[in-house]
Amino acid sequence: MFAALGGFVVRRPWWVILGWVVAAGVVIGFAPTLTSSTDEASFLPNSYESIRASDVRDQAFPQHENIGAVVVFQRADGKPLTPADSERVTAVSAKLAARNVTPVQAVTPGAVSPNGLVQTSTIVMPEIKDPNDEKPQDAVETLRKSLKSELAGSDLSAGITGSAAQALDERDSSKTAGTLVAVGTIVIIIVLLLIIFRSPIIALLPVVVIGLIAPMATGLIASANKAFDMKADSSIEQLLTVVLFGVGTDYVLFLLFRYREVLREGADPKNGMVHAVSRVGEAIASAAAAVIVAFAALTLSSLGMLRSMGPALAIAVFVTLLAGLTLVPAVVSLLGTRVFWPSKSWREQPHGTGFAKLGTGIGRHSVVFAVLSAVFMGVLALGALGYKPNFDLAGSALPKDKESVVWLKNMEKGFPPGTTDPTSVFLQSRNQAPLTPAELGPFRASLQGVKGVGSVAEPMLSPDARVASYDVVLSDSPASDDALATIKKRLRPIAHESAPPGTKALVGGISAVYVDINRAVDRDYSIVFPVAALCIMIILALLLRSLVAPWYLMLSVALGFGATLGATSFLFMKIGTQPGLMFMLPVIMYLFVVALGTDYNILMVSRLREEAREGHPPHIAASVAVKHSGPTIAAAGIILAGTFATLMLAGNSTLSQMGFALSSGIAIAAFVMALIFTPSLTALIGHAAWWPGHGDTKRAVPAGFEDGPDAGPDPGPGQPGSGPGAGSGPGSAAGGSRRSRRSKGTHRA
Repeated sequence: MFAALGGFVVRRPWWVILGWVVAAGVVIGFAPTLTSSTDEASFLPNSYESIRASDVRDQAFPQHENIGAVVVFQRADGKPLTPADSERVTAVSAKLAARNVTPVQAVTPGAVSPNGLVQTSTIVMPEIKDPNDEKPQDAVETLRKSLKSELAGSDLSAGITGSAAQALDERDSSKTAGTLVAVGTIVIIIVLLLIIFRSPIIALLPVVVIGLIAPMATGLIASANKAFDMKADSSIEQLLTVVLFGVGTDYVLFLLFRYREVLREGADPKNGMVHAVSRVGEAIASAAAAVIVAFAALTLSSLGMLRSMGPALAIAVFVTLLAGLTLVPAVVSLLGTRVFWPSKSWREQPHGTGFAKLGTGIGRHSVVFAVLSAVFMGVLALGALGYKPNFDLAGSALPKDKESVVWLKNMEKGFPPGTTDPTSVFLQSRNQAPLTPAELGPFRASLQGVKGVGSVAEPMLSPDARVASYDVVLSDSPASDDALATIKKRLRPIAHESAPPGTKALVGGISAVYVDINRAVDRDYSIVFPVAALCIMIILALLLRSLVAPWYLMLSVALGFGATLGATSFLFMKIGTQPGLMFMLPVIMYLFVVALGTDYNILMVSRLREEAREGHPPHIAASVAVKHSGPTIAAAGIILAGTFATLMLAGNSTLSQMGFALSSGIAIAAFVMALIFTPSLTALIGHAAWWPGHGDTKRAVPAGFEDGPDAGPDPGPGQPGSGPGAGSGPGSAAGGSRRSRRSKGTHRA
């Protein structure tokens, strides 16, 4: 199949390239715009209590006020506020409101704190359901400038904190992240490919190819959104950049390394490309299928944003797969050996490479390498036992000198931290009867007695008196572990139990949303991960015709995942000062470390099977596989890990966590899992690794094909494929006959 595909592409390269250009033009020209989703259910389904509470609020209190940010006032000398100071706070709040900054609805002054040190004003904004809407941040930025001018010459100092203010500070601190990732990705790809191949053409090839298919992939995703009513929003484009460059560069490297290897063995450029596609095509297709399945498994998530993200990324990988098997071979077949210009290294076999030595070591000491690599990943995985999710992505990630962080601390001098985002508790009548004071008072008292609750405001009744809303200020920061524990373990159970007969209670607000997201993510881990693992195992079983190999390959992937999570937890929570890791980090690691890391395992195990079919015993097959596939896997791993590492330059703790986790995870997957653990364990298991398909059975070669005239003469001294490394080294006993069979095979193709 792949030999036929390679033959078609090599014979008609211009038609293939033209087909891609036309297809890209049609898709880009007719695809709808990738629009943003404003559906709150994109985060949680309606079955969760926080969402049901939000629905009750919207129905019963359509004009409810939402706290977008909080202005915190205090005296510059640190003394208690005077009545004149409070009058100035009221006047300043009125002037801020009079500026009519969109989307601010009001700036309402509050009471002075019980100790007299702090007074706040609430900045009321409509609830923003679109995560891409930055109007609240822009409003805070404008109000901060106005606040400074209004307080000039007074005894007061003030700052703005709260959710919108934290979002603004986070945006400012990481506004260069997108540029760093995009530029860093391209620079790393170009520089590393220049170092590896010493060819500017190869260095630019992935950038040009991906530049063509990226808008095409975006157009197909937008079309799929429209056709199937999916909710993926335009923020997916940032993730697509990393996926397309990461996967695309991997597939280009898989093909070019094999192409160079075949040229070194004496094949001519045209037949060499056919052979490269025929041999590495199955590995690329299987690797892409594993990634597509892993992404598609996200459709089982209870979080709508993941359900829509999965198919979008799967479409992008599918387009990349098609380009890797058709567009790239077509371009390279036109260039021939000029693609390596000005380097001449494609003509000669390397001598005594590090990967040859590593392969020899693995072949001779498989037990040692298998145990050491397993212990290394296992020890790192122990750190995952200390993993804790962190929902305070803005507060914990921001530098301590940011205004929202400074003034949150100042506010806590007089008010509980939960003041910025009160929890909402709704008491709803189950029948048409209105709520009575005899029901409202005792219920409020029960809420006030909950440990972790700072204060409970008087209830606000809906116009029909069938719903009462209580603003509950928690004693802890809304995104902290203590606040979430208060909601989950105490406030919700007591609210449900204390609801008078004929009523029901619902607890909502940002802290309740975090509790429900945590519950949803835990549910997804128990469903999405096993389903994806099972599907990947099926793909591996079909590729390898084995029921044994998929089990230990997935074991290696699980070890790599655990090692990555453990290393990240240890670095940021034990050595660093972070209270936890970003709550979505395990899912993001799944998307990249597991899905993309499986690519390297598939490439290695495919080569192991191929070498076994050449007649090599298991240990020799492992040596040769590491020697030939090692440079490909190492190069792909370095490029992809370097790409993710650019996130650590953004000056943001959340992005630093993501960058370290993904770069270290890819490095572990490439250099420990695929290069050492998988080949050494395969060598130890031996022929049983391919049971029951006997995938390592030496393929029969028809009589006359071993060294027939069609194979061409062995190259003379100084010709491609000659030299001490061409037919020597571990596993090269078949030297000339192996080249002859490959050459004959490419002629037949």
